[in-house]
Formats: sequence, C-alpha cells, structure tokens
Amino acid sequence: MTGRPGARPPRIDLHLHTTASDGRCSPAALVEHAEAAGLTVIAATDHDTTAAVGEVRKLAAARGIDAIPGIEITAVEDGRDVHMLGYFLTSSDAFQAFLADQRRARVDRVHAIAARLAELRMPVDMTRALEEAARHGSRAIGRPQIARAMVQAGHVADTREAFEKWLGAGLPAFVPRSGPSPEAVIGTIHRAGGLASLAHPGRTQIDGRIAALRDAGLDALEVHHPDHDAAAVERYRRMADDLGLLITGGSDYHGDPVHGIAIGAATLPPDAWERLYAARHRHAGA
Repeated sequence: MTGRPGARPPRIDLHLHTTASDGRCSPAALVEHAEAAGLTVIAATDHDTTAAVGEVRKLAAARGIDAIPGIEITAVEDGRDVHMLGYFLTSSDAFQAFLADQRRARVDRVHAIAARLAELRMPVDMTRALEEAARHGSRAIGRPQIARAMVQAGHVADTREAFEKWLGAGLPAFVPRSGPSPEAVIGTIHRAGGLASLAHPGRTQIDGRIAALRDAGLDALEVHHPDHDAAAVERYRRMADDLGLLITGGSDYHGDPVHGIAIGAATLPPDAWERLYAARHRHAGA
C-alpha cells in the first residue's frame, strides 16, 4: 500500500465505523459506500476493536482504495468519555489484551444501563446484542445498541431521542464509564506503533487539556469532523499548528439514517494527509 491516491481526485475519510462496533455497515458494505462516495483513502476506526481492519483493507485494495489500520479507543477523564483515534497500528498480544479489557468494561456498562432502564420502567432486551458480542469476542458493544433496543421496545421514537432524553451524560439512564486516562491511551497507541489523535475535540470540549496531552505524546487533532463548523475547523487548525500537532479528519460515519451523516461528509485535505502519512513510522518499535 502506498498511501497515495491514484488517478481519482484524492478524498480521505479516516473516521468510519462498521458492525464490529456500533456501525450499521458490514466491512463489505462500508467499502462499497466508500467507493460510491469517491473516497481514495479510508480507515475503519471501530470502538475498542480492530476486528474489521483486515477485511476492510483487503476489500478496499480490490477496489483501488487505500485503507490504513485504525481504531477509536475510549479513555475516561472525570467520568467522561474522551475518544482517542489511533492510526497505522500494528497488532500485538499486549495490545489485543488491552482491547479485550476495554470490551469487557463495555459489557459491564451495558448491563448497568439496562438495569437502570428497568428501574425507570423501560426494560430492554439486550440478549441478542450481548450474545453477538460474546460469540464474536472481538466485537464491541455500547450505548448505540442500547438505544436501538429502546426503539425496538417502543420506549423512544428513534436513537436520537434515546440519547437526548435518557442515555446522554447526566441523564436518568446514564452510567459513568471507568477506564484508562487519555494519557494512558496515548501510550498504548504508541506502543502499538500508531499515531494518536484526539477525536472530535469540539464535541469532547477539553480544549484546556490539549496542550498537556501534546506534552504526553498526542500526535494529532481531528480538525475535520461533521460536528465542527467552519469556525471550529479554523480554531482547531490553528491550535494544531500552534502546538505542532498533525491533523486528522473524517465523517464519523456509522450508517445510521437517524443521524443523517453521509460517508465522506467530512474529509481530510490531501496536504494534511501527506503530513500524516509521512509521520506513520514515528512510533514504530516503541
């Protein structure tokens, strides 16, 4: 893989999800959508799992699309999720053991949220989702699957309502997560040979911590994201420049029609991709 776009105009989307975590698209469907959208470089960044990476890369290569190894790992700070993207990773027993711990914590949280919903007289059947996660041990489960179960049970009209009324931070069915700090996750990504990027900083809203995370080894900021308007893109681009950070970007595509985010809705400019690609070996052998 060259990591360089071919004859087609370069379109780079480095934030995509599959059924290996909370996406609606299989790896094959994701690659089909990527091709239809004219993407030339992609990354499957499932939550706390690399289960789809190999299949996505193989299918993408057959269609002339470069797919780089990616992941979105959940860190925790003050009870809040802080998502860290990892790129150009290589697998190892230690890295996969870390991810297995992350997925077990996800299962425990699903049970806790389901119990909370039952107390709120909104029982949900998570049996199938939990069985799928257990059968495919490398799959990750989380709140989106609970939201879908709430829709199926008739408690809410759609998954957006589930999050906005019940599952979001501080709401009645929210259960705080426990897990590694952002600094610890940065170190884990580096030990796997990858580059670490803070996902959607406009949503995460920890701007005051970004300089400290840079000092802890953060490599990049996800500047281009559907949650970022033009002013936010410019703010985070300047922040990345000031802190000497690389830039990443992508649509955060889940294939969920409720949210209406299209694949390729946010893309990484080619010059930023070239700089990111040039740094791909920064932590090799870490």
